[in-house]
Amino acid sequence: MLKKPIAMAVLAVLSCAVQAADDADLAVIRSQIEELKKSYEQRIASLEEKLARTQAGSAVNRSDKPAVADQPVPGKASGFNPEVSLILQGRYKSMKDVAERGITGFVPAGGHAHEDGGIKGISKRGFSVDHTELMLSANVDPYWRGQAILAMADGEVEVEEAWVQSLAIGHGVGLKAGRYLSGIGYLNEQHPHAWDFADAPLMYSALFGEHGSYAQDGVQLKWLAPTSMMLEFGAEVGRGANFPGTDRNGNGIGASAIFAHIGDDVGVAHSWRAGLSYQRTRARGREAEVHDANDVHGEALFSGESKTWLADFVWKWAPDGNPKYRNFKFQGEYFNRRESGDIGCESDEAGAACSGVRDLYRSRQSGWYAQAVYQFTPNWRAGVRYDRLNSGSTKIGANALAEIGNENAMFKDFRPSRASLMVDYGWSEFSRVRLQYARDRSMAGITDNQVTVQYIMSLGAHGAHKF
Repeated sequence: MLKKPIAMAVLAVLSCAVQAADDADLAVIRSQIEELKKSYEQRIASLEEKLARTQAGSAVNRSDKPAVADQPVPGKASGFNPEVSLILQGRYKSMKDVAERGITGFVPAGGHAHEDGGIKGISKRGFSVDHTELMLSANVDPYWRGQAILAMADGEVEVEEAWVQSLAIGHGVGLKAGRYLSGIGYLNEQHPHAWDFADAPLMYSALFGEHGSYAQDGVQLKWLAPTSMMLEFGAEVGRGANFPGTDRNGNGIGASAIFAHIGDDVGVAHSWRAGLSYQRTRARGREAEVHDANDVHGEALFSGESKTWLADFVWKWAPDGNPKYRNFKFQGEYFNRRESGDIGCESDEAGAACSGVRDLYRSRQSGWYAQAVYQFTPNWRAGVRYDRLNSGSTKIGANALAEIGNENAMFKDFRPSRASLMVDYGWSEFSRVRLQYARDRSMAGITDNQVTVQYIMSLGAHGAHKF
C-alpha cells in the first residue's frame, strides 16, 4: 500500500523538474531574441545616422560649390554603353569596260549615266573597298531606342540610318522616326553585308539605284497582330527625297508606303514568309542624261508620280529547326512600277534640240528575281540567282519625243537578265569570303562575264539579322 503513494510522489517531482527545464529553455530563447532585436535596432540606427550625415554633407557641397555639382558624375556617365559594330567589306571585280554602264530600258537611278564612265558604284573594276559601316545603338531609356549607321567610302561619310524607335507603346505597336530603310519588300531592310550575293538583284538596282535599297526620312508605324501566325502591317510617310522621287523644299509628304507580311512554321524544320507592299512617291525635275535628236548632250527632266507594287516570298528549311550545320533558303520578289507625268529636255550646249518644252510621259515596267542558297556544312554555302526585268511600255508625247529622240538606252524596249553563281566560306558568323560569277545581259548587245571576290568582316556587337 505504501508503494503507490511513493510512486505518485516520484512522478510529481519528475514533472516539476521537466517543467522547470522547459521554463529555463524558454527564458534562454526569449533572451536571445531580445538581444537580436537590440542588435538590429542599433545597426539600423547607425545606418540611418550615416545616411543623414551623408545627405547633409552633399547639401553643403552643392551650396558651396555649384560648379562642381553641375559636372557629370563619372560613374553615371560611364553607364551609357552603346552597342558598337564595324563592318569591313572589300572586293576584286573583273568585268568589261563599258563606257555608259547601266540597265537598258530603265532610267538610271543615279541620274547621270556618264559619271566616271558609268553609274557610280557599279562601274568600278579591280580592287576596291565597299562601304565601311559604323553602327551605334542603345536604349535611350525604358521607352525609346536609338540607332545610327554611318557608311564611309572614298573620303565620304553618309548617314545611312539614324532613327529612334518606341519600346513601350505595347499591343504590338511599334513607332520609328528618322532615317530608316523602308519596310517594303523583303531585301530592302537588309544592309549589303547581310546579302547572300555580292551585289543587289537587278530589280533593286533598277528601282532604287546603287545602294540597292530605299531609305526614307520620315515616320514608320508597324503593328504585329496577336495571332499564332505572324501577321504584320505597316505604313510610312516621309520626305521622298531618294529615287524614284526627288528632294524638294516644301511642307507635306513626298512619299508614302504601306505593307503587310504574313508567315508561319510548317512543322519543326520549315518556315515561310510572304509580303505585299505599295509605294507612292513624287518627282519634280528628276534628271537623266540623254543625247537629244541632234545627238547633243542634254538633261531629260521628269515630273510626276511613281507608283510601285512589290510582292515577296521566302521559304527556309533546317533539320530539326537548327540551321547551324545545314539549311536552305529560297527567296523571290516581283515588282510592277508605273510612272505618269510630263517630260522635257534642256541643254546648254550649242546645236541642241532641247528647248524645255514639256509633254506627256507614261511608263509601265516590271521585273523579278529568284534565288536559292544551300549551306551544306557549318562553314560552306553555295547559291544561284536569276534576275529578269521588262522595260515594258514607255509613251512620250510627240513634242518631247521630237527633241529627246528615241535612241536613248533608257527608253528602249528591252528585257535585261542576269544569272549568278556564288560559293562562300565563313569561319564564323562574323567573317566570310565569297566567290561569285555572273553572266550579265542587262545592257543591250553586251554579254558581260563578271567575277567577284569579296570579304565581309564584322567587328563588335551585332544583332541578329531579320528572317
